[in-house]
Formats: sequence, C-alpha cells, structure tokens
Amino acid sequence: MFRRAIVRPPADNFAEGLTTVELGRPDVAKALDQHAAYCAALERCGLMVTHLSPDPRYPDSTFVEDTAILTPRGAVLTRPGAPTRADEAAAIEPALRCFYPGLPRIEPPGTVDGGDICEAGNHYFIGVSQRTNAEGARQLALHLGRLGHTSEEVDIRGMSEILHLKSGIAAISERLLAVIGPLAAHPAFRTYERLEVDPAESYAANCVRVNDALLVAAGYPKLAAELRRRSLETIELEMSEFEKMDGGLSCLSLRF
Repeated sequence: MFRRAIVRPPADNFAEGLTTVELGRPDVAKALDQHAAYCAALERCGLMVTHLSPDPRYPDSTFVEDTAILTPRGAVLTRPGAPTRADEAAAIEPALRCFYPGLPRIEPPGTVDGGDICEAGNHYFIGVSQRTNAEGARQLALHLGRLGHTSEEVDIRGMSEILHLKSGIAAISERLLAVIGPLAAHPAFRTYERLEVDPAESYAANCVRVNDALLVAAGYPKLAAELRRRSLETIELEMSEFEKMDGGLSCLSLRF
C-alpha cells in the first residue's frame, strides 16, 4: 500500500525539455491542468501528496520518477542518464531525506533513470537503455540486494519503440504485467501472466497501480476495457502534453 507521493509541476520552460517523439510542442497551461488532475487522482487513491516547487533549471524536472528508486525497505538516489538531467537527483534529495535519512546513490560512471525500473512485488526489473547503463544497473542491483530485493536486467537498447523500460511494461500486480508486443516474449517475464497491449495503444502500457486502483492514460479503450473485465478499478487521465515529452503516468510521481 502506498501512503505518500512526491510530485513537481512543470515549469514555464517545460517545452524546452528532451523528447524523442514528434507530437508537437506541449501547451504548458494544459500540462499544468493535467498535472493537477493527476495529483487529485493520487489523493483519491489515499495518498498524501508532497508538492515541490517547479524547477526551471531543469525543464524535465516534472518527471520526478527518474531521480530515485523507492522501495518499502529503503531508497536509492539515481543519476539520470541525460547530461541535462544529471543534477535533478541532487535537487530532489532534500525532500527525499525527510523520509529516507539513509540514501545511497548511483555513482559515476553509472547512470540510472527511474523510468527504467519496474517493481513487481519484491522483484525489480532493471532496464538497460540509452539512459540507464550497465554500470548503473550493476550498482542498483547491489543496492537492491542489500535491501533484500531481487532484480534482473532487461536490455532494451535495441528497441526503438521505447525510451525507458516502463514505457512498455507495468506491473498490475505481483504476477500480472501489462506489456507491449516487443517485450512480451522476453525471458525475464516468462513466469508472469502477461496482458499484451494492442500495438495501437502502446502508450497506455505505462499504467500505474496505486493501491486499489489503476491510473491509465485516457483515450485507450481496449486496455481500459480489459482492465475493467478483470474487475480492476481504473482512473483515466489525460496525458497528451506529457506524451509529447516522452512522459507517462509513472514518470510524474515518486510513490511510497
């Protein structure tokens, strides 16, 4: 059960952030409205939300998930892989230390983006990507092991479809994963039940289980219907402005 979340709204220069897609320039005012609705959904799920101030030093800083890995037994400060984002973890560290006094970190030359880490119960899938390198994955596995968690690497560097591992996978429960087609047959997921997301709805694979509900991106009816068929409560949220900047639902909060 999650009890808290940390969020940071987009800064005025949000549109100057990094993106690999060509979906147009985000509307910052609309992004702020979508972010507010997201925060309201977290509160609806029973979370106490810590709202940090916008940080215009880092246009991508609303994607707070990339700055830390939070587990029920401890946390690890990451080192984001994009050079323009490398200092975002230090910027969020004071807020995290209010809850995690002991806070180890990923050290150079390791890099880790939180968007590459998928938690399925006590097990963590660590995506090795263009943002999370092999050394960062190695360090994170050691930190997770010290906390009593198991982990496994999933190399997605050859996949052009996704930037981060969690762009294509979400743990709906400890044994059920929502996955895009290119990930569905990966050996790391062989013992899990896999709900394969329709290729036309691949963005919706980044859904987020928050206690008794699932946050899902609005506009993807096939996945939403399948989740409801499985008796899962869904909260659909507009994410158009964050999608333009490679962002998904999980990216916008640190949940613990």
